[in-house]
Amino acid sequence: MAELGVNIDHVATVRQARETYEPDPVWAAVLAELGGADGITLHLREDRRHIQERDVHILRDTVAVKLNLEMACNDDVLQIACRAKVPQVTLVPERREELTTEGGLDVAAQRDRVADFVRRLQDARIVVSLFLDPEPRQIDAAAELGVNAVELHTGQYAHASRSGTAGAELSTLQAAGRLVRQRGLLLHAGHGLTYRNVRPIASIEGMRELNIGHSIVARAVMVGMKEAVREMKELVV
Repeated sequence: MAELGVNIDHVATVRQARETYEPDPVWAAVLAELGGADGITLHLREDRRHIQERDVHILRDTVAVKLNLEMACNDDVLQIACRAKVPQVTLVPERREELTTEGGLDVAAQRDRVADFVRRLQDARIVVSLFLDPEPRQIDAAAELGVNAVELHTGQYAHASRSGTAGAELSTLQAAGRLVRQRGLLLHAGHGLTYRNVRPIASIEGMRELNIGHSIVARAVMVGMKEAVREMKELVV
């Protein structure tokens, strides 16, 4: 059974649109937990477009479930993660001009830099996951670095589900999932998952964690965060 990590970034996006104090992502995290979330995910970006350092520290002290911090290989954010002693970090690529993360981390091309961040995080006793495209060379590179988990980027599948070609993308993810498990790593997945397309991903053998944000926050605008999480949780079990 896959665990559900709820990404609360876009609650902070609404807050930062007015540079005010509401809606508070800390409050959203509480409601997500009440709805059955197994984890809370947040992305502290270099440009601080949504989540702020204050959020990381308060959530670390208040979240009762697992806290998963997404971050790029950025020294400033690394120091914050280590000071806050977050239990899990997922390393992701990051570009200031992107609306949201556009692809997986290219571990094979920047092995030394990623390896340095993995080592420093693990020295701080933080579980490390890498956000990767479902490509064998990237998964092999991750395994060689000794990370704990791989989160497969499901963006291509999510786009394909709207064009009727999701079957091939699902097969790619299934094959990548087998390779992740064969390499002895925990299998996670996320990006672009919605109430309509999540079930086949949740059903991949060995799937341990799904991280979903925009779809849940969008639903929460209509029905409330607790109910939105509860509805998603029913789909992933």
